[in-house]
Amino acid sequence: MIGVSSRRSQLARRSGFSMIVFISLLPILFVFWYTITTSLRSSNDAGKSGAVVFAPTISNYKEVLVENDFGAYAKNSTIVAVGSTGLGLLIGVPAAFAIAKLGVRRLSTIILAGRVAPGITFLIPWFVIFSRLGWTDTYAVLILAHLLQNLPLMVFLLIGFFEEVPDELLESSRVDGASTLRTIRSIAMPVAKGGIAATAILGFIFSWNHFMFSIVLSGNDTRTLPVAVFNFMSYGSVNWGGITAAAMTMALPAMIVTLFAQKHIIHGLASGAVKG
Repeated sequence: MIGVSSRRSQLARRSGFSMIVFISLLPILFVFWYTITTSLRSSNDAGKSGAVVFAPTISNYKEVLVENDFGAYAKNSTIVAVGSTGLGLLIGVPAAFAIAKLGVRRLSTIILAGRVAPGITFLIPWFVIFSRLGWTDTYAVLILAHLLQNLPLMVFLLIGFFEEVPDELLESSRVDGASTLRTIRSIAMPVAKGGIAATAILGFIFSWNHFMFSIVLSGNDTRTLPVAVFNFMSYGSVNWGGITAAAMTMALPAMIVTLFAQKHIIHGLASGAVKG
């Protein structure tokens, strides 16, 4: 009887947890359903998004992929996301290691201040400076702008991963005469490779979806995918079919990356969250 009661209690807890998770996901699932169904409606039916029965069409996706320069937008987003993520790791790995293992705690305060400050506070000065220098509509400016937003988050994620690296391994490396950079490269990074991979994936996704800096600092040659979605909006009207199709097309690469890399993300974040 005790075993049966225990199993019932465990089943009730699991059922309650599953119900909470399902209810929490309902808003996300509704938005996803609304977006994908609207993207499959004709322009005449787009205003009737509440209707369950409709004649699906791929005309909106043809408009996005064929009539608009989607490939160029995707290329620009890839270059900016890869560039900002690569630079973020190049700077963030040694910075996070210094904070986690070398006691450079003041650096974390500076990085946190950069993360807490709203991005709009950097956007206007950057636009004025780079426009006067003639550097707008360049990949370098967009990469730096995305790096400014992503670097603090990447550093704070990496700190947790490097704190899990055993001090004994680092001490043995120092005894063997290895420099700090060599210790990071040969000891710390291999041990924390799961966390580094998770941080890189998240940094790429955040940069891929970033809009504010791209709409202001980009030009005809460097516009990214979020700007492509914005182009379906005009004063007084919105092409709902086009904008939802563009949003789904933009989200697809990030969803695929997340799907195939979810084990690395979960393992890396879980490793960084566990202490001791």
